[in-house]
Amino acid sequence: MDESLLGTPVVQARVRAGMTVNELVEQFGNARAYNGGSLWRAVNIYENMLRDKEAVKFFGLSGAMVPGGMGGIVADLIDAGHIDVLVSTGANLTHDTIEAIGCKHYHGTEICDDVKLREEEINRIFDIYLPTTAFIKFEEFMQDVFSQLERGQKYSIQDVTNLIGKNLDRGILATAAKKDVPVFCPALQDSMIGLQYWMFNQTGGVTIDAFKDMSKLMDICFAAKKSGAFLVGGGVPKNYIFQSRLMTPEGFDYAIQLTGDRPDLGGLSGATLDEAKSWGKLTEDATSQTVYGDATINLPLIVAATLERLQK
Repeated sequence: MDESLLGTPVVQARVRAGMTVNELVEQFGNARAYNGGSLWRAVNIYENMLRDKEAVKFFGLSGAMVPGGMGGIVADLIDAGHIDVLVSTGANLTHDTIEAIGCKHYHGTEICDDVKLREEEINRIFDIYLPTTAFIKFEEFMQDVFSQLERGQKYSIQDVTNLIGKNLDRGILATAAKKDVPVFCPALQDSMIGLQYWMFNQTGGVTIDAFKDMSKLMDICFAAKKSGAFLVGGGVPKNYIFQSRLMTPEGFDYAIQLTGDRPDLGGLSGATLDEAKSWGKLTEDATSQTVYGDATINLPLIVAATLERLQK
């Protein structure tokens, strides 16, 4: 037997009452198998990324994370200075705004009569419910925000997300506006915010130019000595973040991806981070890790363990 082919021995994990999150993650590292090992490696990379003062930190937010209770984690990361650039789906920003104006998402069940829910004006996101009354309040708020735009002017999407945040006192957009963190949403029209803007602009006379965002994003990328990306899901936010470095000499130095999608179907959301190296989206020496599974489990674990390490 060629013992050089063997790695380090597996150490049986041990858990106990009262463990901290990082202590638990370190036990994942002892076992270092399957996605437990992947999560441990992701924490190591994220710690290095956040400690690297030269690295610009990008965060991609896809999937129904705010309805799933993950929005507070993102807002806290922005508040702590751990996100320099946020790229999100319009849906997450819509639900963030809905929560910030005082509406709630509710615990429901996926075992239900969806026709009955429709009759009762309850909208379902798997096992989370959101009443239509929330969208009525949301419409009133958004129309008031859009009325603050100057007729005949041209705005970027990031200008709009910043304006929304300035009209809120809590949540992702509010924290980003307070901390002057740009929030890009390249598919804003694919959301209730987009629909509200379409309604407003039937008479509003305001132009939102999606390409105007590119100049600010490219300025950030060209100025960055190093960069890191934390990707929750894939889709448009993932590609928008990765393509931003294609125009620069170097790709990302750090990358973490949380996904439940398969790579062999060819979709971007399941594409491996090694594949991204073939495009130059990541540097040849980039440290990267994909963690497969539910982001509502993996995101809190990774963030909590990393923040615990940063306190030491």
